[in-house]
Amino acid sequence: MPNLSHIVDQLQSQRKQVQSELGRLDAAITALRGSNTNNGSSTTAVASPRRRTLSAAGRRAISLAQKARWANRAATKPKRVMSAAARRKIAIAQKARWAAWKAKQKKAA
Repeated sequence: MPNLSHIVDQLQSQRKQVQSELGRLDAAITALRGSNTNNGSSTTAVASPRRRTLSAAGRRAISLAQKARWANRAATKPKRVMSAAARRKIAIAQKARWAAWKAKQKKAA
């Protein structure tokens, strides 16, 4: 059994060496990613995208442009206008409906 414990100790020491080597490799990769200068080489790993911020002036410019688009869209639709004669016809028809309904209510009562 002493032979088996010696083998386990050796494996553990090798594991520690590999872990320290992985740590060094990770540090080197991190350093290279941090100083990415786009010198023609492409990286296979995708870095997390950075959030871009917009200045107040930029936001205001976008807001004004969108409001102008909305105003232009609203201005292109003509307002629907009903003629006075059409309104009179509708009013007469509605009065006739109410008169018929009231007459029906009187008969029922």
